[in-house]
Amino acid sequence: MAGGDGDTVRAPIASWTVRIAGRLLGGLLTAAALAEAADLYRAVGIVVFAEQRLLALLGLALGTLYLLKGSGPGPRLRVPWYDAVAAAAGVLVCFYLSWHYERIFEELYARPRDALIGGAIILALVAEGVRRSAGPVLFIFLLSFFTLGLVGHFIPGQFQGRDVDFDRLVIYLSLDSNSLVGIPLTVATTIVISFIYFGNLLDLSGGSRFFTDISTALMGRYRGGSAKIAVTASSLFGSISGSATSNVVSTGVITIPLMKKGGYPAHTAGAIEAVASTGGQLMPPMMGAAAFVMAEFLQISYQEVVLAALIPAVLYYVALFIQADLFAAREGIARVEEGSIPPRWPVFRAGWPYVVPFAVVIWCLFYLNLRPETSALWAAGSLVPVGLFIGYQGERMRWWVIFTVLAKTGALCVQVLMISCMAGVIIGVLNITGLGFALTQAIIHLAGGQTPLILLLAALISIVLGMGMPTLGVYLLLATLVTPSMVEVGIPPMAAHLFALYFGMLSLITPPVAVAAFTAATVAESDFLRTGFAAVHFGWTAYVVPFLFVLAPELLMEGSALTIIHTAATAVIGVWLVSAGFMGFFARPLGTLHRVLFMAAGFLLFFPAGGVSYGIWTDVAGACLAGFLALIGGFRGEKS
Repeated sequence: MAGGDGDTVRAPIASWTVRIAGRLLGGLLTAAALAEAADLYRAVGIVVFAEQRLLALLGLALGTLYLLKGSGPGPRLRVPWYDAVAAAAGVLVCFYLSWHYERIFEELYARPRDALIGGAIILALVAEGVRRSAGPVLFIFLLSFFTLGLVGHFIPGQFQGRDVDFDRLVIYLSLDSNSLVGIPLTVATTIVISFIYFGNLLDLSGGSRFFTDISTALMGRYRGGSAKIAVTASSLFGSISGSATSNVVSTGVITIPLMKKGGYPAHTAGAIEAVASTGGQLMPPMMGAAAFVMAEFLQISYQEVVLAALIPAVLYYVALFIQADLFAAREGIARVEEGSIPPRWPVFRAGWPYVVPFAVVIWCLFYLNLRPETSALWAAGSLVPVGLFIGYQGERMRWWVIFTVLAKTGALCVQVLMISCMAGVIIGVLNITGLGFALTQAIIHLAGGQTPLILLLAALISIVLGMGMPTLGVYLLLATLVTPSMVEVGIPPMAAHLFALYFGMLSLITPPVAVAAFTAATVAESDFLRTGFAAVHFGWTAYVVPFLFVLAPELLMEGSALTIIHTAATAVIGVWLVSAGFMGFFARPLGTLHRVLFMAAGFLLFFPAGGVSYGIWTDVAGACLAGFLALIGGFRGEKS
């Protein structure tokens, strides 16, 4: 008898009862994480090891995963008996180890048998969970690192690791705070779940419709307004969605057809939406929750991460916005039809309460200095009366949505939790075998110790490792494997981590995988590769800016106010000129010579003055070349 996930079994368990159980476990997972955000455990006198809490949440996540996610693609209609057994094993084993963790911790030197058996079961279930939720590539990646932990001492040369017994390795990887139950899982079960709950509640309460409508009202009356709507709406919603692909689906189903109707080719419409949705993961204040994880890794305040990420994110969206505008001018794409543009004031009047939760989360983070997960909980709490009693355009949220979102959030979070577990296991293998230092030295040696080559190598590795992964998974993996080598050669830690995040995110729009571009191409009904390469074209700043902020800390808000303002201003002008050269249009179509001159002037201005000792002269040369173009009529363009 065939299950809905493609599994053939003889005795599948009744579908609806088990799926309800899966949703209940997902709801409990979210509720337990929100209780931690609200500090309820301490309030009622429950004080446990952090590892105990993480093991219990991992058990709920494994139960949710195996009951709701099949081993194959497609929706699950029936749950095979072995998945029910795996779900029960995940819950029972994790809860057992959580309950007995204090005793096990005291006996770790003796390697107790229940810790060994329980740890082996957890690692096996997590490995299969990674395969089901994130795909075979990361599954193989995880198995390779586990194997490396066992046989690494046989490898000759600089990659030779320590000899670690099997039982010690299993117990360490599954139960130690420097491995699976470490920082990645801690952040995922607190900050990430809280913000995903907030984002889901915002979506189901009508907030995402308000952001799309207000973007349409603000941008629809300008040339190429449909693309500007996509850029604005995706940047607003993308920062909290936590996933570029889900952002493409949620906003792209509206904006992509609107762009196509306005005159944008299908592949261009898909590319603009993919780039805009991907940028949401780089846009403060929430950056798809990556900012909070980065703050944990760097042991700095969240505010410092946000300030550092601000100018690069602004440059990213300025370039996309300008290119969408110039493309519309070049192709004669007009504004959105008047009948499709809602009036600004009625839209804002109907939806302004949805701004309140964002004000609350920023107030809590920056003024009250609350924990990120607590700030997200307060924001979600402020959203509840908005959705229940005000709503948007007469449609109010039903009260039971507050609880159904718990289950939805839990189901959505299991992928992130599995990838976080994978990142923790990889960190554990690198720590216990000593291979982390060897990997760092190998990258440095391969690049000959040259910083530019290390940056190029790190960019390539980040794009490859980031293929097909969600935001948090990309960053966790790269922060473990790539950034240490960059820091080792003297690159500031903040710049190194943002560099890895940017290029990890670029895997979403860089062929051949380009998940965000592929999703957008599906919605746009366009050719995938053509959409992907167009996305690379529109997202060009993201390939350049990371190299620049490594050279010039001014782009990361480091330095005097005057220097930062000068660097940001010349960068924006440079982005404008380079984008004009790429598009072949300014006031009029540009010929080949003028396109080259525009890009040259733009890159000279774009290059930060603090990057090299002679940097100020690049700004002078760029300004002079731009002035020369204006003098000879370059800003009027040339007929082609």
